[in-house]
Amino acid sequence: MNSTIMPALRYRDARAAIAWLCEVFGFEQKAVYAAPDGTIAHAELTLGGGMIMLGSQKDDEYGRRFGSPKELGRETRGVYIVVQDADAAHARAVAAGGEIIRGLQNTDYGSREFSVKDTEGHSWSAGTYDPWAPAR
Repeated sequence: MNSTIMPALRYRDARAAIAWLCEVFGFEQKAVYAAPDGTIAHAELTLGGGMIMLGSQKDDEYGRRFGSPKELGRETRGVYIVVQDADAAHARAVAAGGEIIRGLQNTDYGSREFSVKDTEGHSWSAGTYDPWAPAR
């Protein structure tokens, strides 16, 4: 079953964000629609059965309300991504210039995970904990 909840994000440089997310976490581009001015009007990136949507930040009320954390000086959301190999994802995040805000760690609930800020300051947590997996 595919996800019915899709986080939507805005980036000043949506093209760079798409490349970073695909490189670091393995997202795949489902759709990318350019606006007439060359920015990204709308993009859909998939990972497993989940999806995020994103686009270029607009200088309108919506865009100013949901700007990048670097511009706003605060975060407005967080996302957790289930990965098979947290160490490999961590290495890709470091290689891609991500700011590690919580180093690789093993948790009491059996996950290996870390948190990283992307190129525009959005936080992403990635780990092996899968809440949909059968209890062990």
